[in-house]
Amino acid sequence: MDLLKNFSEAVIEGKLDDIEQLTRDAIEQKYEPLRIINEGLLAGMNVVGQRFKAQEMWIPEVLLAAETMKASVNILKPLLVGNASGKAGLFVIGTVKGDLHDVGKNIVIILMEGAGFDVIDLGMDVSEKTFIETVKEKKPQALGMSAMLTTTMQEMKKVIDLLKEEGLRDKVKVLVGGAPLNQMFSDQIGADCYAENAVVGVDYIKKMGS
Repeated sequence: MDLLKNFSEAVIEGKLDDIEQLTRDAIEQKYEPLRIINEGLLAGMNVVGQRFKAQEMWIPEVLLAAETMKASVNILKPLLVGNASGKAGLFVIGTVKGDLHDVGKNIVIILMEGAGFDVIDLGMDVSEKTFIETVKEKKPQALGMSAMLTTTMQEMKKVIDLLKEEGLRDKVKVLVGGAPLNQMFSDQIGADCYAENAVVGVDYIKKMGS
């Protein structure tokens, strides 16, 4: 079986005890870290998200899957960050109000830092006011918002609407991502980029400066 499928299965089944050795084995076999994330870990989390929406998995199982993925990412992080200079620009990111999921957000942060960006992580359960105040004060090139629940994704629209009210919308690019989102929702709320996964979001930001 392809080693990357083992990653997906470990995430889906929440095999926290197995994932660290699996990650080390993959590194030893010269698998690219981004390939491990995209084709292994994120592929597994996509299945978890689909099963959760279909009520085939429950919150404790989703959280265990997220912890399993995080354990692997922590090992991969030094390989992703490399010799980043931090001079490419400033990126602000947070998980929206009412949402306590941070795995996807944390992967974006690692990849952004690896691409040379300074990153301000606002954490989880971030209010519209905090997003707006940070954009005002720090003047980032881009703002990223993450949501893992259908009940919290509407918070993204509130932030974008408030950016418009404060005259800030044309000063910052807005990226949105998370399991329940799609391109249609991103278009409806007026975001600049729907990041289907972490790599899409980072590629978009890198192209902005090129």
